[in-house]
Amino acid sequence: MQRTGWGRLALATALVSSLGAGTALAETLRLSHNTGDGTTWHQGAERFGELLAERTEGEMALRVFPNAQLAGGDQMRQADMVGRGALDFVMTSAINVTPLVQEMAVFSLPYLYENYAQVDATTADGGPADALRDILREKGIEVLAWGENGFREVTNNTRPIRSPEDMRGLNMRVAGPMYIDVMNALGANPQQMQWTETMTALQQGVVDGQENPIGAVIIPQQVYEVQSHLTAWHYSYDPIFLGMSREKFDAYDADTQAMLREVAAEAMDYQRQITREGTETGIAFLREKGMEVYEPTPEELEAFRTATQPAFDEWAKRVGPDLVASFREAIAQAD
Repeated sequence: MQRTGWGRLALATALVSSLGAGTALAETLRLSHNTGDGTTWHQGAERFGELLAERTEGEMALRVFPNAQLAGGDQMRQADMVGRGALDFVMTSAINVTPLVQEMAVFSLPYLYENYAQVDATTADGGPADALRDILREKGIEVLAWGENGFREVTNNTRPIRSPEDMRGLNMRVAGPMYIDVMNALGANPQQMQWTETMTALQQGVVDGQENPIGAVIIPQQVYEVQSHLTAWHYSYDPIFLGMSREKFDAYDADTQAMLREVAAEAMDYQRQITREGTETGIAFLREKGMEVYEPTPEELEAFRTATQPAFDEWAKRVGPDLVASFREAIAQAD
């Protein structure tokens, strides 16, 4: 039986009269995300909760759990939990869902994107990312809106990275299976690791470096305190998405579903904006904090692109040539 959206307010009022004014009637929903409470991920999640409460006049409340707490710190499990209906919402990055839906790796293919206009062309309504919404829906996850982790940059404590040869032998923390192949192609030693374990691993020298976006992770998670070198090589892009249990979503009427999409889109627009603002000023900030930041020339970027082409080709086969072609077509039209 479907829930009747705002009609529940009348029922709530009646229950308050019969049970007493102190009775809590709000439906409390839970959202889990990967990173700490100082990140743009968390700010976007909190904004979603604020908007949800406003639009429902307090009938829906949201609790936000950072650092994948509800999944025991395992950021890969969160999407599976939402798909099974064990969790209401997840905010996670595309690359973290590849064990469940390998097609999600299409976003992060090395050097697929060059700028934000190309990114936005693929994630806009009616764009090629809609095919991924359909796939995730089959896995029990309703994608409400896309947000942004960003272009991933490489940091380390050993040496400046100016060429593929500089990556050789470095022990690099990576987030997902595609990045293992990318790092292998560059001659590095990849170690897949939960983000909750990464800062300690960097501090203790278990790994030499990592790769993540500046505005969404490197600055708010204070990676600059444990890493001395950064190369802005923009080698891979990673979106995040706000997903909901399909079972939960389908239990609401059409008006409530539309409201959830609208509120999620507004929250993720905000999250994307503050992430890009943080990235824009991030290079100067990191230099002020003492990091040595290197910005490769076009020729140096081409060398990285050539070195990672085998990983691109392998993962393009896995995600599907037609899907990759649709992304490339949207990107070409954005130029």
